[in-house]
Amino acid sequence: METTQIAKTGVSVSAIALGGMPMSIYDRPPESQSIQVIHRALDLGITFIDTADSYCKDESDKHHNEKLIYKALQSYNGDTSKVIVATKGGLMRPSQSWTRNGSPEHLRETIKVSYEALGGTKPIDIWQYHAPDTEYTIEESLAAAKEAVNAGLIRFVGVSNFSVEQIKRARDVVNIVSVQNQYSPWNRQPELDGVLKYCELEGLTFLPWSPFGGMRRHSDLEDFSAISQLAKEKGVSVYCIVLAWLRSKSSCILPIPGASKVSSIEDSVTAVNVKLTEEEVERIDRET
Repeated sequence: METTQIAKTGVSVSAIALGGMPMSIYDRPPESQSIQVIHRALDLGITFIDTADSYCKDESDKHHNEKLIYKALQSYNGDTSKVIVATKGGLMRPSQSWTRNGSPEHLRETIKVSYEALGGTKPIDIWQYHAPDTEYTIEESLAAAKEAVNAGLIRFVGVSNFSVEQIKRARDVVNIVSVQNQYSPWNRQPELDGVLKYCELEGLTFLPWSPFGGMRRHSDLEDFSAISQLAKEKGVSVYCIVLAWLRSKSSCILPIPGASKVSSIEDSVTAVNVKLTEEEVERIDRET
């Protein structure tokens, strides 16, 4: 498996990651199937798994995905010492909806619960503030993360759904290693708002969420003729083409495709061998 470095940490991880959300929301597969997916990802060399405290059905089910990932890691027969688990906090799931909660008190508590859900024996590898809450300043919210770093509960900190200005403010509070914003053929905002360029210049890892457009658009990738044609030309899936397209955009990008089936993560991993020329990237760009 090709590897990449997380920001300037010196920590190397697989160039394709595994997103855990599909294994824990309302249409989740059986637990045994999800564990098979995680184990297969590890077999294939994946050493970065993305999760969140809110990857669950609702508030009564909070931290489900974190607990699932920990269980899978504990039951894996191979070496998991190099696996990095990145989680998030700051979103709530009342009645399966998504709402923001940047209360410092809430973040302190959810960090502690995430720490326990992920084993409670070592710091959370990467904890990300899931989305800024306008009810609290970024400084107020991220003070909780800085406290947790000092207390040994968190190793590295990242942010999600942040603008360049917000990232800069976050970095004044605590060292930031990653930015996770939406980026797909349907949403190329990181190219336009300066976030991707900022990550490149500052050496931050960029994690594109919903790289296939999310569940509602996942099956619509065939509608992009450039993506569909390139998939046929190279003998791979449209999903591999999208992951290759994202990786071609910047060396700081680490795709985190979600999976709830073994076949899905097996397909995503093959994207590391798909190389697109500048002309092929432009073909996709012109259509998206």
